[in-house]
Amino acid sequence: MRKRFTEEQIGKILQEHAEGKTVGEVCRNNGISENTFYIWKRRYGGMQVSDVIKLKALQSENERLKRLVAELLLENMLQKDVIKNFSGPER
Repeated sequence: MRKRFTEEQIGKILQEHAEGKTVGEVCRNNGISENTFYIWKRRYGGMQVSDVIKLKALQSENERLKRLVAELLLENMLQKDVIKNFSGPER
């Protein structure tokens, strides 16, 4: 699924609503559904544009770190299996 809007754009769209435009107006002007607007509002409501950008950066960094930990755990398990196989049966 392709994302059409950047974090900055989402923040500006939510800001339009905060400035007094109705949800219908905001959605029509930006080509989004009301469901999308309310999802964004629930997720990013009360945040400034810079906060939304920081949140996205933190989320991507968190995903990268989780992948790194998973790769290291897998590598560790493989190394333990290799050591166990080469050491032979215990006497």
